Amino acid sequence: MKILLASPESAIWNSRKHIHMGLGYLAGSLLSQGYEVEIWDAAVEEEFETLAEKLRRDPFEVVCLSAPTPLIVNAWQAATVAKQHGAITILGGPHLTLMPHESMEKPQVDLVVRGEGETTILEIMQALAQELKIKNEKSVSPSPQLFNPINGWGNILGLSWRDLSGKIYHNSARPLKDDLDAIPFPSHQLFKIERYTNLNPLTDGLDMNARAYTIVTSRGCPYKCTYCSKPVTGNSWRGRSVDNVIAEWAWLVNDLGATEIGITDDIWNLDKKRAKALCHALIKEKLNHVPWVTVHGMKVNNTDAELFELMKQAGCKRVGFGVENGDDWMLQHVIKKGQTVEMVRSAMKWAKTAQLETMAFFVFGMPGENEQSMEKTIQLALELDPDLAHFMMAAPFPGTEMWEMLKKHGDVFSDSMDWSQLAIQSEKAHFSFGELDKETVERKFHEAHRRFYLRPKRIARILRRKDTWLRFPYYLKTAANMLLGLGERKSTAT
Repeated sequence: MKILLASPESAIWNSRKHIHMGLGYLAGSLLSQGYEVEIWDAAVEEEFETLAEKLRRDPFEVVCLSAPTPLIVNAWQAATVAKQHGAITILGGPHLTLMPHESMEKPQVDLVVRGEGETTILEIMQALAQELKIKNEKSVSPSPQLFNPINGWGNILGLSWRDLSGKIYHNSARPLKDDLDAIPFPSHQLFKIERYTNLNPLTDGLDMNARAYTIVTSRGCPYKCTYCSKPVTGNSWRGRSVDNVIAEWAWLVNDLGATEIGITDDIWNLDKKRAKALCHALIKEKLNHVPWVTVHGMKVNNTDAELFELMKQAGCKRVGFGVENGDDWMLQHVIKKGQTVEMVRSAMKWAKTAQLETMAFFVFGMPGENEQSMEKTIQLALELDPDLAHFMMAAPFPGTEMWEMLKKHGDVFSDSMDWSQLAIQSEKAHFSFGELDKETVERKFHEAHRRFYLRPKRIARILRRKDTWLRFPYYLKTAANMLLGLGERKSTAT
């Protein structure tokens, strides 16, 4: 049985691309059981061959599609293409875990996987083998696939499916796996790594042509920020053993030729002792010659000066921090981040003292925010002066506390809205709340970019970087967008 693991693409993401770890882990599980698997990532494939062209040239019995909320519409479209070529379609990922019935009502979607899928996908393939043995045929039909309960479909935890009458079932959720070391490594070797540019987000200044791989050393986060959606991993935190992580890291460096590695955990440093042990192991195994970055923001209240010094010795080049807001009241009562501005200051100081590059993430337009709190955020960004600052619009994802709040008291939902609009990369505010209107949020968002990046010392720093000249059109376009935003926002805000 040939299986294609695919990721749709959308213009909502920026120009940087890195490998899809969810698909990599699914592929690792399937390959460990002898299945024939390929990965098709639209982010790096579509300029060479569309999904329809791929399936026409190289048919697959099963096409699995992974999608977060902003890409779900693209996933439905890709599922239609797959059905047209006779494939059974399986959808999974964050949005499907949150809202499985929505997709099960689509005729082009045959099965939905909720939660972590490494075990679920294997059980599906076992049941599917029995199903196809009985049917002994391949159907090319826009209608959804119906499944015979005698093949065990009702026993697969975390699965949504239809029986022979067309009735939709949502089986019980699959418990999270405690032993992450028991999960096969993601199949890094299946990715066309030369087509990926670098690590997302905020990779400016790193090697543009790096063989950039990502690694997940833990899953989940126990904190409950009101804007954060964690439908797959939940509110628990599970760490892989240091030995297990180092084995994968060594494979990436020594066998696959990685020249850059990104840690993509939600919060890799929750266990500070483990984080330090991992750094010691990287040094001991002489893997510290390959630079690495924390792609997502580190938790500032789980750091100290020693950790950053060890990270530097272990080869870390850049660290990110989820600062989010410059107002302590917003952090405590609205975002519920579990940190203070003073904690941010300390972590940033320790990282700079260790001579690590720094990046910081800031969110504008949270419910309950006002122009004064957004101004505090801009002031904090200027004070911290990280090497890179990423300013984002608050996006209300389903399943979050913010989503529920806005359903009751905000203005975000309209007949013309689709899921693709809920992207943090957007330059448009997603909602208004109370006295905070969209125009004010957008104005402060663009103001933050201009005040941070168009300072004389910042411009001089950018001009001194080799990366700037190698990617000059990209930087020119980015600067133009900042300045364009000035005119647009002023005209709408006055």
